[in-house]
Order: sequence, then structure tokens, then C-alpha cells
Amino acid sequence: MPLTPTPLPHGVSPLLHLGVIRVSGADAANFLHNQLTQDVLLLDAKHVRLAAFCNAKGRMQASFVLYKRAADEVLLVCRRDLLAQTLKRLSMFVLRAKAKLTDASADFTLLGLSGDVVQHLCGTAASTEPGLRHVVNEGPDSADVLTIHPSQGVARALFLAPVGSPSTQAVTAFASLSAEQWGVAEVMSGVAWVELATYEAFVPQMLNYESLDGVNFKKGCYPGQEVVARSQFRGTLKRRAFIVQADEAMRAGQEIFLSADPSQPCGLVAQAASDGVSHVAIAELQLSATQGHSLHLDSAQGPVLALLPLPYPLRDDI
Repeated sequence: MPLTPTPLPHGVSPLLHLGVIRVSGADAANFLHNQLTQDVLLLDAKHVRLAAFCNAKGRMQASFVLYKRAADEVLLVCRRDLLAQTLKRLSMFVLRAKAKLTDASADFTLLGLSGDVVQHLCGTAASTEPGLRHVVNEGPDSADVLTIHPSQGVARALFLAPVGSPSTQAVTAFASLSAEQWGVAEVMSGVAWVELATYEAFVPQMLNYESLDGVNFKKGCYPGQEVVARSQFRGTLKRRAFIVQADEAMRAGQEIFLSADPSQPCGLVAQAASDGVSHVAIAELQLSATQGHSLHLDSAQGPVLALLPLPYPLRDDI
């Protein structure tokens, strides 16, 4: 089995796999509050949160990093391969709400920042705390730096700026990182995006979203809320997300089997990445499958998977 991946170098990466949905209007926050797992109404302008959009059965149709860019504007960063259908489905619920949803991906420069770049823009202490928003160069062309979960101890952030913003030139002067390096770091952070291959495959707890502050159990109803709450409070959480490593590249949607039970899968690859040397993935697994038997990709005789430690604790109580 290969060694643990090398930590993400310091620098700037393109994020072509991600896009931006803009929700604007007087009811933007209230509308999203009624659709997502996150309490958008209580979210202030200084913080960033994970959130999920679920169907009526609590299965995740999309996941987001979201924040309030203004009092009447909320931006949602999500996987680009799900953006169009997510935008269409969310728009179905607008009805009479004063909220307009658009694909704003072409309006913003979206980059991934790591290490010294994050510290340069946010300060050393703030860069290590996920969930903070930092505004660079106040004004109509201001940029937002959104600190997200670190990877192997390296600070990470999303950089969003209107196209043509002068702040972008200053950031792109730092060293460049490849999309593959950023992808491995995403996996090693233990925070998975929902993508097209895993559409409606998981309830939020299967990807540890309740342990990552992506689910608020005190807010009102949203699609799938009863199922998500019941899974949490009836002690039925039997599947969780873990980080795994293999000797070959993996892909989202591949099934995982136990050596002792070839008849049915015990898990699913949620997100995978490879830099040509390290092959890692976030895998949703039955808790019982992580004890005492070997894990294999595609079949009980397939490539062996090794479990790597999660970089955050799983919460039993919320």
C-alpha cells in the first residue's frame, strides 16, 4: 500500500469542477432556509457553512459551501456537474418568494488557496479556523476568502471575486497547484461533495455532514427533514464516511465489499482523487465493515482498501 499522500503544497489551484449559484432578492435567505439543511436566516455575513439540498426521503441531491455576500444575496458553491439540475429544481420552489436564482459561475473567478496564501490574506490564526469569511479590498469588486476545512494540517480556502477584480491578480501571483493536487487534498480533508455519480445516494449523516456543521437540527422544516432528524435521534446511524486508500485510482460511485461477504456491497465511493502517486477516496461505509475484515473495491476479490484516519471527530450527539 502506498504511503500517506504528501500534504498539499502552498499555492493557488483552479477549481473547474465547481460552480456558483447566486440567489438574490429580499427573500433570498428565507427561501434557502426553507430548502436546505442549514439555518440560513441565522447565518451572518462573517461566516460560511456547509449545507445540503435533499429530496423528500432525505437523500442529498446537492451539497454547498454557502455564505451571504450581501443582505439580499447568497452565493452557493457546488459541483458544476450538478449545478444546472440543482438550479432548475430549486427554482421550482420559489413560487411567490422574492428570490431569483441564476448560474453565476461566469461572473466570478473561483480558486482554491492553501497554506501561506490563506495566511497572507486572512492572518495566521484565522486561516486555520474553517467557516470564516474574509473580505479583500472592500467595494463592488471586493473578493471573498472563505476558509474551509484544512487538509493534513494545511490551511485551505475558496477565493471568489467578480471577474476582473484587481484582487485576483495579486492572488494568482502565488505558486500554482494542479487540479489533481487539490483533489487529493479535498479527499484528505474528509469533506465530500455530492456529485452526479452520487446523486441521491446519501442522507447527510452518511457523509458526516452533521459532524461538519452542515445540518442544523433546531431549524424548521425543509425537504427530507423528518428522515434526517429521525436518523439522528433514533440512533440509526449505521453508515458513515471514511477516508480510504488503494493501489489504483478510484471513482465516485464504485461499490465496496467486505472479504467476508461477497454477496452485497458494504459501502460506496463518494469522492475520489489521484495525483498519479496517491489514490485516495472518501467512502461511505457500514460502521460494522470497518472492524475486522478487509475492504475491497468492486468485488470481494477486488483491490484492497486501507482505512486512513479522519481529521475530525464524529459526533454522537448534536
